[in-house]
Amino acid sequence: MRRSVAALLAVGVVALLALVGAAPAQAYAPVDIVHTEQVQAGPYTLTVGFSTWPIRAMRSLDFTFSPDGGIEGKTGTLAVSGPGGSGHPQKLVRHPRLRQDWGLDVRAIDKPGTYRFDFVVDGPLGHGEGALPAVQVLDQPGPPLALSWSIALLPLLGMLVFLGVAWRRVRPGNRALRV
Repeated sequence: MRRSVAALLAVGVVALLALVGAAPAQAYAPVDIVHTEQVQAGPYTLTVGFSTWPIRAMRSLDFTFSPDGGIEGKTGTLAVSGPGGSGHPQKLVRHPRLRQDWGLDVRAIDKPGTYRFDFVVDGPLGHGEGALPAVQVLDQPGPPLALSWSIALLPLLGMLVFLGVAWRRVRPGNRALRV
């Protein structure tokens, strides 16, 4: 009796510590802007923020776009062109975690190279266009994807071999039912 009560108490303490010590989900973590660039888009000065610098291909980061005076009463578009960018304009929308700015949440640029960010901002001061002409994106971090996937799939391959050997030894389809 004492052992079962002690075991239940220990499980309860561990569960309580896990709940109290749990960190908030990363989706709600604040955006940490580590590098900014200034772009003049007509009468508007736009601050472009990056959550990771230098930018590496295939690594997710946040982009923020903050016009002086805020985004209220303004609209904007962004076109990203480069080795992996299409150059098609997309409407700038509020960043999901920085509601006072426009932004792209956890986006990754697929290929290394030099990219160009073209902006169009419309607001009370009129129409403005500007560009951030030379955003350098470095190679992806870590080993090549083919090597990473090959190493990651080794346990699955081992499990399939194990199951195949076990299946051949047991041969459940060839056994007669015993009653």
